[in-house]
Amino acid sequence: MAQSSAATKSKKPAKAVTAAQPEDGVEGVATDGKVDALSSLAPLLRVRPIFDSLCRFGEQWASGHVPERDGWVPFHLVTTGSCVITVPGAGAHALSQGDIALLPHGGAHVVHGADTPAKLGKTPGLRSYATSTITVKTNVAEGEAPTELLCGRLQFELARQNLVLAALPAIIVLRADDGSAAGRLQQMMITIRDELVTALPGAAAIANDLASALMVMVLRLHIAQQNMNLGLFGLLSQRQAARAVIALIEQPEKAWTLDALADLAGASRATLVRLFQKTAGMAPLEFLTDLRLNLARNKLVAGQETMAEISIAVGYQSESAFSRAFSRHFGMAPSSLRLA
Repeated sequence: MAQSSAATKSKKPAKAVTAAQPEDGVEGVATDGKVDALSSLAPLLRVRPIFDSLCRFGEQWASGHVPERDGWVPFHLVTTGSCVITVPGAGAHALSQGDIALLPHGGAHVVHGADTPAKLGKTPGLRSYATSTITVKTNVAEGEAPTELLCGRLQFELARQNLVLAALPAIIVLRADDGSAAGRLQQMMITIRDELVTALPGAAAIANDLASALMVMVLRLHIAQQNMNLGLFGLLSQRQAARAVIALIEQPEKAWTLDALADLAGASRATLVRLFQKTAGMAPLEFLTDLRLNLARNKLVAGQETMAEISIAVGYQSESAFSRAFSRHFGMAPSSLRLA
């Protein structure tokens, strides 16, 4: 999945987001500001959970996963034991009981035993069988698995949420020892699984609503763990800028003006420009162009819409105008990406 340059200016690990000092009447970074922004983004984060398999492995095992379709986020919850997840370009991450790994871009990855040799490409003696609710994959006798994982995917309902996902790293690891927030996420995922397993009336609706809430909580915890003072999430952490950014995400095709965005944000034109320049390194309308073209790139890669449909969806009145803007921004014609 393409990464937005406006959304990925800076991502330095830190224990918490540090509040910025207000200036010129601009409200500073504050936890309640972030919660408001995420609440407004919630409709863009609605997902449907799919639990693909319950994996029960011995010491020597490896499970490879191919890239997912656009809008699908794989996840792995370690319910027992430990393992390692390796993502090309993002390194290897050790996981322990209670840890959750999500891959926002749906990239290829391998989950394997902590002591499994790198040359092992697949699990010896692997067998699969289906229960009434889930597929079980195992290489050990029943009741003997030192490692167990619950694996599945979150399917996003809306296409435009990619603007949010593009700001996230290739993998997010939420650890059980990260505190009560991580513990709530783990319990919520187990509850979703139990709803789908029991299949009582209303289970699907309950599971879907819980999964959408879980995604918002994942973002909230991830933002809290990173120093996201710049880029998309930096803007979302400031009340005035967040109002403008959410409007741009919700209606990227609209013919926005600086006056309209400033009125929506409850700020002067100069204040809004300063906020965007300081946080994203560009003016609001330049930020809009970046969002539009990254959204277009995601749509091109997905290959489900015509060039004309994509042009209109991201605010360009003609294919030629869209093509020129895309070529200036990315240094390549949109047609070359469609054919890639």
